[in-house]
Amino acid sequence: MRNRIFAVLAIAIIAGGGLAYATYNFVNNKPARQANVATQPVVVAAADLQLGAELKKDDLTVIQFPQGKAPDGAFSNPGDVIGRGLIVPVVKNELILNAKLASKEAGYGLPPVIPEGMRAVSVRVNEVVGVAGYVLPGTRVDVIATASPTNQPNDTTSKVVLSNVQVLTSGSRLEPDQDKGKPMPVTVVTLLVSPDQAERLALASTEGKIQLALRNPMDQGSPVTQGIKPAGLLGTTSTVAPRMSANRSTTGRPKSAPVAEQLPPPPAPAPTVEMIRGDKRATEIIK
Repeated sequence: MRNRIFAVLAIAIIAGGGLAYATYNFVNNKPARQANVATQPVVVAAADLQLGAELKKDDLTVIQFPQGKAPDGAFSNPGDVIGRGLIVPVVKNELILNAKLASKEAGYGLPPVIPEGMRAVSVRVNEVVGVAGYVLPGTRVDVIATASPTNQPNDTTSKVVLSNVQVLTSGSRLEPDQDKGKPMPVTVVTLLVSPDQAERLALASTEGKIQLALRNPMDQGSPVTQGIKPAGLLGTTSTVAPRMSANRSTTGRPKSAPVAEQLPPPPAPAPTVEMIRGDKRATEIIK
């Protein structure tokens, strides 16, 4: 009886193990189900591209995007965008959209980036004027001009002449050194301004010195300042008291006359007669 029980138990264990092994092999050998999702080709940037760059074949690549999920203005063929200029900077794998490109007739570079009615004006700066290199394309700055309207040092004034101006480009170019005749790097910043602002910027950079003040991009205010002169900066501004009348004091009361004016007038001189005798002259008082 006992042997029969052991035999049945052994048969059950062998059967269960065989069934588990067969199930394991079946699950592992079953091919994975592949999702059948429709896609469409979309053109993206193959690298980081700067503002005004001309799109070339090596700058573009094609990825598969879910069908119908691509935003409006996307391209499927790189040939449709090659040769066009960017009006905004893009990063790697960013979609190339029609709204980010200049028209085919506009070409590439800086001109297509300038909105209608605006102007691009470049000014030379150094590390101090350019806020230690933090003035980058897309940032906004105030322009501070320092000049003297009378060419007198005491009349030198610093004042904010332009506010909330957008920076289009910033970089370095080579210019000849006036003393040594060798090329030297000069930092140039291009600002987007209106025609009126372009006149103010040109005058400020020609007649005096300019300084760029970096702004928070969320700050849209345009502060109005009075400007400051050296005397006001050092706290030595002197005020000229108003000229008072000769007979009034600063309190408005009659001013006392000087002591000389209070004495009686001197007596009139006595009449005299001048007598000439030969080469001698004599004066006698008539009594």
